[in-house]
Parts: sequence; structure tokens; C-alpha cells
Amino acid sequence: MIPLFDIDGKLPPGIHLCTWTEFVARFGTTQHRLNLISGLKTAMLQLQSADCSTVYIDGSFVTHKFVPGDFDACWDVNEVDMEQLQKIAPALLKFDRKRADQKALYGGEFFPAGWPADSSGTLFLDFFQMDRDGNPKGIIAIDLAGWQS
Repeated sequence: MIPLFDIDGKLPPGIHLCTWTEFVARFGTTQHRLNLISGLKTAMLQLQSADCSTVYIDGSFVTHKFVPGDFDACWDVNEVDMEQLQKIAPALLKFDRKRADQKALYGGEFFPAGWPADSSGTLFLDFFQMDRDGNPKGIIAIDLAGWQS
């Protein structure tokens, strides 16, 4: 279950596991958001095909913001068949040009969860759980192992 937003319009700290149905019901509240969800779903299906187990969703998309610019996501690299992923979704492994290929294909950005997000070595999974001021915030997790879209 996805908790209510805090007073600042963010999810409370932690990783909040939910189903795809819950995610779409909670965050697919406008046509713009549904368009972004469509791109997210495409990438999630590709990641699932390469044996990715979990996708974590962050950014203004998982806040109360009415018109988020995009979404940010990271994915669990454990057990992922990187050769398969490179074959079926090369854009998910391209990080040049500020991830322009990812944004064009999916409407958002994807990062390996266990990779460093900043010069101090903070991993993306941890980085996503902090706001710009370093305060803790929540993110969404979707289990891809049993997911059927």
C-alpha cells in the first residue's frame, strides 16, 4: 500500500512496495501522468525480460506535483542478464547526453540502483531517498518477478 503524502507533498521516508495496479491508480491521475506511465511500463517490461527483479521510482512523479516533468527510476542489477538488456533495450544502458535517449523513448531516466550517483559514492537507491536538502523521503518499489502488466 502506498502511504499518504507528508505535509510537503512527498512520500514518507522508506521504500514503499506496491503493485502495478496500485501505482497506476495512485499516480495515473492525468493524461500527462498516464503518458509517462506508458513509457515507464515499456522500460519495466524490457527490464523484466532481462531478469530484473525490482524497479524503484522517484522524482516529482511520486509527489503531489500535478504536472511532473518526468520520472526518475533505478533498477536492481542483481541477476540481470546484461547482454540481453543490451540487446533489447540499449537505451537503458546509455547515460551520455544527459540520458537523452532514455527520455525520448520512455519519458524518464533509469539508473542501475547499485551505481554511484554522486562524487561521494552514494548509490542511486540511497540517493533517491533524499531530497535536495539531504532530508529523507520515500520512493516506490515495484517487484517485477511476479509482475504481469
